[in-house]
Amino acid sequence: MKKLNELMIDKNLCFLRRQYHYTLEEVAGKLGVTRQAVSKWETGESIPDLVNTLSLADLYNVTINDLVSFNEETAGTKIPPKGKHMFGIVKVQERGQIVIPKDARDIFNISKGDNFVLLGDETPESFGLALVPAKLFLGFSNVLLEQLRSEESD
Repeated sequence: MKKLNELMIDKNLCFLRRQYHYTLEEVAGKLGVTRQAVSKWETGESIPDLVNTLSLADLYNVTINDLVSFNEETAGTKIPPKGKHMFGIVKVQERGQIVIPKDARDIFNISKGDNFVLLGDETPESFGLALVPAKLFLGFSNVLLEQLRSEESD
């Protein structure tokens, strides 16, 4: 169990407020608390109660666990948005293979033999690749195909 002095909530709250370009007053207004309360949370003089911790996690779109205990120094990265992960660097092998890190395989329940659709986007603002489980992609495609057929028969 984490001890009070091991919590990172004060540093995380300060970082997130600045990242979102909020003033103390704006955060206080969004939560219905005083500016002084927010200031005390960020300086470590006090800790928000459970209701305010939930509200802060929602406001900043982070998990409660990350809000309370994420340590930027040990993680080597900034606090991630809820549901977003960075698993490190992977290297493309000679024949184009990459190894998906174990943490990613565990979180996304990826096993040997699973099939994926590889999607790509060349536009500068969202340049990148994405792997989508084939069953999910094909299921979505089937729903769209059924809708199209239904519209054509009307």
